[in-house]
Order: sequence, then structure tokens, then C-alpha cells
Amino acid sequence: MNLTRRDFVEQALAATAAALAARTGRAADPQPAAPPAGRPAGPSDRLRVAVIGCNGQGGQHIGEWLANPDCELAAVCDCDPASFDKHGKRFEKLARRPVYVKDVRTLLEDRSIDAVSIATPNHTHALLAVWALQAGKDVYVEKPCSHNVSEGRIITDWARKLGRICQMGVQSRSMTGMRAMLDFMQRGGIGPVKVAHAICHRPRPSIGLVDTPAPLPPGLDFDLWCGPAPLEVPKRTRLHYDWHWNHVTGNGDLGNQNPHELDKARWALGKQELPRRVVSLGGRLGYRDNGDVANSQVTIYQWDDALLISDVRGLPQKTPVTYGLKHGGPFEKACNIWYGTEGYCVGPSYTSGAAFGYDGTPLGTWSGGSYQQHFANFVKAIRSRDHRDLHLDIEDGHLSSALAHLGNVSWALGEPVDPGTRPKLAAEDPRVAATFDSFETHLREMEVDFAATPLKLGRELVIDPRTERATDDAANALFTRDYRKGYEIPRV
Repeated sequence: MNLTRRDFVEQALAATAAALAARTGRAADPQPAAPPAGRPAGPSDRLRVAVIGCNGQGGQHIGEWLANPDCELAAVCDCDPASFDKHGKRFEKLARRPVYVKDVRTLLEDRSIDAVSIATPNHTHALLAVWALQAGKDVYVEKPCSHNVSEGRIITDWARKLGRICQMGVQSRSMTGMRAMLDFMQRGGIGPVKVAHAICHRPRPSIGLVDTPAPLPPGLDFDLWCGPAPLEVPKRTRLHYDWHWNHVTGNGDLGNQNPHELDKARWALGKQELPRRVVSLGGRLGYRDNGDVANSQVTIYQWDDALLISDVRGLPQKTPVTYGLKHGGPFEKACNIWYGTEGYCVGPSYTSGAAFGYDGTPLGTWSGGSYQQHFANFVKAIRSRDHRDLHLDIEDGHLSSALAHLGNVSWALGEPVDPGTRPKLAAEDPRVAATFDSFETHLREMEVDFAATPLKLGRELVIDPRTERATDDAANALFTRDYRKGYEIPRV
């Protein structure tokens, strides 16, 4: 007999249940309503891990699991065989190569897999996470953990019901330098933090404008690639990666890069619920292509006592952005600013930061960390079976991902406006005003033709944080999606 340790334990448990049933006269349920929580692996056990989706960020996942001595990369799953093939050289010197699995449903049937990490397109994150949780796996899922507002709460509900460990992949949550700076802020280093700036200034070129379907890679299972989305080949020059810029599969940069910064902003503000009001202004500005989500977008989030400002710019910067601050800038690429009553902190990367008084006095610097720390934290929680050990538990992941979705819902429900139009929400706040001053200057410098690519002011959303619903039926309709048959996301 070729029994794994898990098989042995499960058979022993079954035998114990049968003996108990014989003594009590009660039949044991051979198929419990929910799979049991994952095994509490001992310190000498190596976890068997699978990566789902390896064309982009999944390549990083492969590297992190190969570098983790507590884990064995047992399998790699992708509906496009070429995405797996390009990693072949990474496995040549391994004593045991990971197996390739094309269909994720086949992978999840493998009871020897302890955990999965998911790096597929955004529209499949939540469904694959729930399927994996139901199959008895612990789950690491890339940001955003969801494609719409409701999905993150659904994943959280399943993780809690099944006793699974589920972490979202915003790696800065585990970086030594970032955690030290956030600890400084939370201990009052710059006074109470009531305003945060989540910044994503990353030039994103046009994906082109064509009237023909994207060529499908040979061997791709397009049905699996679509998942919950309509079974329609999108019109664009390539299928992979450019899914970010189409709303049925992606969420724009507000939901691509900026969940990293939105999460850090919310973390410092200490907000464990959705904001009460949200409004977004922007557009797909400066070029016409097959994308249909905003590339330049300012979004305002308001709680009763705090503000979060998201500033996304997909066109090149000409004038350095300072928002009126004399130290710590210019602010470019992906970064954060946290404003306290006594000073402010700047996080220019995932691993580092600095604090200043408003008079320019340096208050501290921090640095250090690696992606591996976030994966190691996930493994630690798998061993303890306590989601509170996670640096970014799925509920936090849901709240940060939902911020991006709320901004996109506001924008989707908006109307074209003249350049210079601003939302009324928090308009009197000097940080909000400085953001729009800079944003408008940026668009003028880029000579955006608003007749060809219009600016749109989103609808101001009013949210009930308790129910995570809006007062607006049209908004609530966009908090979920129509799921294709066979790919419906199950609710608890």
C-alpha cells in the first residue's frame, strides 16, 4: 500500500468515527457539510503548495515557493500550457519537479495539496479562492482578492465557516520596514492620522485600437480563462495582461497597482469598515484604444473622521508632484503619504519610509523586507491554524480591494463634465484641493483632448458600512456581476 501520511490520518479518523458510531448507535456522516480544517502541520512537515496562474505575478509566486524551505512546490496550474512551459528551466535542477495541471478543478481534487496561491486574472480570483477553500486548501490570493465589492465578503465568509487560512497578496504588509513605520504612526509618532494619500503614478501605454478578436494562444482552454465572464473573445491585440484594462476581467490601475497603496492607507487610518461616502473623477484620457476603464482617476473616500485620497495617473509625468510638501517628494510611481496632526510619513516603496515634521524636521527612517516575508507569514498561520496570525487576513484584503471597486462603481455611473470640474465631497480639505490642483495641471501638460477622451465625474455613493450596500440601486447592481453558468460563485 502506498499511503501518504494524510491518508493514514484520515483512515484512522474514519475508523475512530465508525467505532464511535457502533457504541452510540448513531451513524457517522461520511461526507460532512464542510471539509475539516486543514491539518495542523508539525514543524518537520513540508507543506505541499500549488500555484494557480503563472503567466504574470504567478512567476513571482513560483520563485517564492521554491525559496521557502518549509514548502514543496508540488504543482503549477494554468489554462495556457505556454505559461507553464516558459518556467521550465527553473525546475531542471529540482529533485522533484512540480507537475503541470491545466484544469484547476482537477488540481483541487488532489487531496495531497495543502495550500494554493492564486495569480490569475482578477475576475477569477474570488471563484478560485472559494473553490479551493471548499476543497480543503488554505489560500493565498493576489490583490485585488475580488473583482467586485460582494466577492471579498463571500471569500471571508467561506474562510471563517471552513476554518481555512486565507491571505491576500499585498506584500508590504509583511515588510520589516513598512511594519516598523506603521507601528511608529500607530504609537502616535506624528499625532493622530486622519488623512492618507494612495498614489499610483505609473505610465501605461495604449493597448491599441483594433476591430478584431485577440489571437488565442495555442492550447489555451478559453472556457476556463473566461470563467465567470462571458464566453466572448475580446477585441484587442493580445489576450494576456491587457485584461487589466477591460472591466469584465480587470479593474484598471485603481484595482491593479493601487490596492497596495489603498491597503497601506487604510491600515494607518485604522479603518476596519468601508467608508460612508465615495466619489471618483477621471477617464481613459489621452488616447483611444480597446480599454474601457479609467487610466487617470482621483477618488475620494470619506469616513466620519478620516479621508483617503487615491491619485492614479496612467500618462507620463512632466512636472514633479509634491502636493505642496517640501520634504519626502517628489511623489512618483507607487507610494503613500500619511498626514498626522504633528507631521507626516512617506512610503516611497513597499519596504521603506520616512517621517517629517511639517517644518521639515526628520523624525525617523525605516527600511527592509522581502516578498518572502509575506509568504512565510502565510505558512506560519497555516501551522497555527489561527487567521489572526496573518498580516493581511482575507477580511482586511476584502476591505482594501473593495475601496478600488467602490471608486470604479462611482466612475462607471458618472457623466461627462468640463475640465476643471471637481466633486463636492471633502472639497474644502486642503489635501483634496492640492490633489486636484496637481491632477488638472498634469492633464493640461499632457494636452489631453477632452473632446476625444472625455472627463467623467462619478456619482457620489453613500454606503452603509454595516451591510456593505449603497443607498443607490444602480450602484448595488455593480457590487456584483452576472456569473456564467458553471462558474457561479457559491455563497455561504
